Amino acid sequence: MRRLRRTLSATVTLAVACTMLTGCFEEPSPHDAVRDFLVGWQTEDYDLAAGRTDGDQVTVRKALSDAKLELDAASFRFKIKSMTVNGDESTAAFHAEVDLGENNPLWQYDGKLPLHLVDGAWKVRWSPSVLHPELKEGQRFAVDIDPKPRQPVVDRTGESLQTNTVVYSAGVYPANLGDQAEEVVARLSEITGYAQDRLLSRIRSSPPDKFVPLVTFGRTRYQSMKSKLDAISGIETKPQEQPVNPDAPRQIVGTVSTLTPEYEQKLGGPQRAGDSVGKSGLQQAYQSYLTGSTQTRVITLDLKTGKEVTQLKEWPGRQNVSVKTTIDRGIQAAAEQAVADSETSALVAVDSKTGEIRAVATKGSMHQEKDALAGKYPAGTAFSVVAADALVKNRVSPKQRLDCPQERTVGGAKFVAAGQAAGSTSSATFQENFAKGCVTALASLARRVKAEDLEKSAEAFGVGQSWRLPLKSFSGSFPELSSDADKAKAIAGQNVEVSPLGMALVAAAVSSGTWRPPVLVTDPKSPDPAAETVPSAQPAPVPVDPRVLTALRPMMRAGAFGTPAQAGKAKVYGVTATAGDQMTWFVGWQGDVAIAVLSKNYNASAVAGGFFAGLQNPS
Repeated sequence: MRRLRRTLSATVTLAVACTMLTGCFEEPSPHDAVRDFLVGWQTEDYDLAAGRTDGDQVTVRKALSDAKLELDAASFRFKIKSMTVNGDESTAAFHAEVDLGENNPLWQYDGKLPLHLVDGAWKVRWSPSVLHPELKEGQRFAVDIDPKPRQPVVDRTGESLQTNTVVYSAGVYPANLGDQAEEVVARLSEITGYAQDRLLSRIRSSPPDKFVPLVTFGRTRYQSMKSKLDAISGIETKPQEQPVNPDAPRQIVGTVSTLTPEYEQKLGGPQRAGDSVGKSGLQQAYQSYLTGSTQTRVITLDLKTGKEVTQLKEWPGRQNVSVKTTIDRGIQAAAEQAVADSETSALVAVDSKTGEIRAVATKGSMHQEKDALAGKYPAGTAFSVVAADALVKNRVSPKQRLDCPQERTVGGAKFVAAGQAAGSTSSATFQENFAKGCVTALASLARRVKAEDLEKSAEAFGVGQSWRLPLKSFSGSFPELSSDADKAKAIAGQNVEVSPLGMALVAAAVSSGTWRPPVLVTDPKSPDPAAETVPSAQPAPVPVDPRVLTALRPMMRAGAFGTPAQAGKAKVYGVTATAGDQMTWFVGWQGDVAIAVLSKNYNASAVAGGFFAGLQNPS
């Protein structure tokens, strides 16, 4: 389809060019010959072009056709620059644009057409220099490419987050094929599905003594096709190592595949058949950085020796680079071990002082990107951390006494304290009810705070913010609050949706005193040009009110104390919450590492405890 679009574009350009060329001159002159030659060359009407030269018609037709094959060109476009006439001699200067195809560079050069009168008709004086001023007899064009190996995704220390695997490139040395090239590519096309004309054009446009990779296979597919490949005379298969097997966090790093015919058709960028292509995660999001762009040279070759004569043009290509993440292998290992014993869990760990993501681990049906970063889940009473910001600012003291009945109705909305014992609890404080997640006590505070104050607190803690992350993520959603019932539901997190990543950043804000947006990749600095919609800038950090920190940190210390989250002697801060559908949250921190854990049919605070223990006692 990409080549078809180029052909259509060239046809449109041709229509304009014909008008321009025809209208350039008022009197009979060499312009008809110039026009017909360039139009014929551009539209592959080589009979028309050859008929306007004084050369052997067969020789000219073949030279023009071979030029397109030798350059693997998608299209030619021409524009007349000037023309001079001196008696029965004339010279036309033209500008050429050659689309080298497959998103390779556009080659532009200036050429000249010498003309003279032959039996009263203007003819282009034929020689190879008509095609390019530096092309001589006994020479041909070629395109020499130097693809760069794929670079790895690395952790925060620069260590690769992939291990090497062997891939197999099937290709040819054009010089060894003789006149069998068409037969070879026909058989290769039949067993691989790659377009025969594309394989053939790569061979014919390459230097004859250079190995031309045509198709690359992973180990399994290669083993299944080895006997068929071995049966094609002229095909050689070369193994090579590439860093493509993802280490943890596997779904964040992403998978890599060899380029299939289907991917080749739909992908833009510098890919050629046989290249590797990211299929998911950061490997996909940063495909154009990891692969860079191929170095390309247009050269002339000696037809007899096949050796390079002249370099006509060189494009060094964009250097491909590693993608440096914020992942910490030690923290990631602790996260992987912590979720291992649960049935279904997601854990996200961030650095409290920077917002950098240190680990993402999931178990069961949860996916590291789709659930841990981008999942949309009820916040439950874990959202009381954010609500407390608004409540404390409205002079609700952590020492205030609150009842925690089994049931309570606020503004017509009914709340049930699941798992909580009913009875006289007037001695319990706001801090104690916060720590045990008593939804009926928390909901009772709805009348103590304005809707806009809750909205401001949610925004300050990143809920609904448009942050910049190369993978899909969810910063949360906060509803419009039009009644006491709505406010009570918000305080209890029943009408608020969040992701584990979003809640880990909430914990980090209380720990460090400032909410910061998440960071997963530190280099390259700018978003990948191939990525989908990515905000141009991160939201600014938001300091937490010191009064809130003074109240909230002891509340979260009380929330973790005596729970499975408390690991060893190191202080753990946090809150355990329920979120319906047998889901539980733990949101908190230890030291500079803040986490959010979401578990189904399992105690999230137990996962957190295993994680913090793993940080203290790494294996």
